[in-house]
Amino acid sequence: MSEGALSDIRVVELGQLLAGPFCGQLLGDMGADIIKVEPPGAGDPMRVWGQGEEKVQWEVIGRNKRSVSANLRVPEGQALVRKLIAQADVLIENFKPGTLEKWGLDPARLLEEQPGLIIARMSGYGQTGPYSTRVGFGGIGEAMGGWRYVVGEPDRQPARMGISIGDTLTATYGCLGVLAALHVRERTGKGQIVDAALYESVLQVMEGLVPEYDHMGLIRERTGSILKGVAPSNVYTCKDGSFMIGANKDSLWQRLAAAMGREELGTDPRYATHIARGENQDELDDLINAWTATLTIAELDELMIAHSIPAGRVYRAPDMLADPHFKAREAIIEVETEKYGPLKMQAAFPKLSHTPSAVRRSAASKVGQHNVEVYSDLLGIKAEELTEMEQAGII
Repeated sequence: MSEGALSDIRVVELGQLLAGPFCGQLLGDMGADIIKVEPPGAGDPMRVWGQGEEKVQWEVIGRNKRSVSANLRVPEGQALVRKLIAQADVLIENFKPGTLEKWGLDPARLLEEQPGLIIARMSGYGQTGPYSTRVGFGGIGEAMGGWRYVVGEPDRQPARMGISIGDTLTATYGCLGVLAALHVRERTGKGQIVDAALYESVLQVMEGLVPEYDHMGLIRERTGSILKGVAPSNVYTCKDGSFMIGANKDSLWQRLAAAMGREELGTDPRYATHIARGENQDELDDLINAWTATLTIAELDELMIAHSIPAGRVYRAPDMLADPHFKAREAIIEVETEKYGPLKMQAAFPKLSHTPSAVRRSAASKVGQHNVEVYSDLLGIKAEELTEMEQAGII
């Protein structure tokens, strides 16, 4: 197994819940040595998050990490973590701005002592500005960044996705910032602070939402399952379920019309151009839906492949596990976990040809599971000292 692209990088992860830990997961998948610092006792709340009685979500976000415990609310715990940071290339945190400073881990001071350190800070509103000290969660960032307003049906309150997209977007931008900062450090030897805000990470993916308003006074509204003016591109009903078709390019629409046995629709003035299809979007979707309702998913899939039209089933987990493409690309892997045994989960992405990312270590089943390994090997603390620190509530 490849060591990974970041096998020479050590990361101290102080974050909890989602943004910080997901950033750590991404870097760990790429081979970085992730030392996850958890509060003694319950540890990261992510250990008990997720659906179902068994909280297996932890096995994904906790993979490729070594867990140590440290009480950052006491000076002894802060001093211990400061020593860990001194052995690291990257520090990840997603606490409310000002928290690190309160704990004696002021990034400015850390950079003075360790000029090559890279500090990834993820928060609701960023480290500066009038809102910086407010508490910010993913859903709030999604609302402020414009995501929530445009998601859902137009006659209902704004909806949310079934996943924590604001947190994972912020973590992804945090990871991108870390990679860019590591590149700069190669040239200059200098580290820096990566400031990733939830609302800005969401704002970044909002396409033309701001310039459309600035230039035309246009406010994007909720449009349900469609993107207004882009047609046909929707989920359609078959005899046995739902099917996604994206034929919103002129040539693709002509091929879809042929697949429907209605070639004349490809040049019909109501549908022949992108603008015309957008103006008649509802009518066009009804027309397509009436046709797909006469077919099974398998029949429609075969037709779309034969006519080279972008289309596909609407997948759930069972569909992913059964799909030959997922299997051929090893998009879902089986990891031997300490707590649950063999467990299927998403693989590490993206795929690198020479230094592939991978799951090299399953998630720690216990808080502080690697205390002896990390504190002894990196900091030279003896086992009896660690026992005393545990009894004192420091680790």
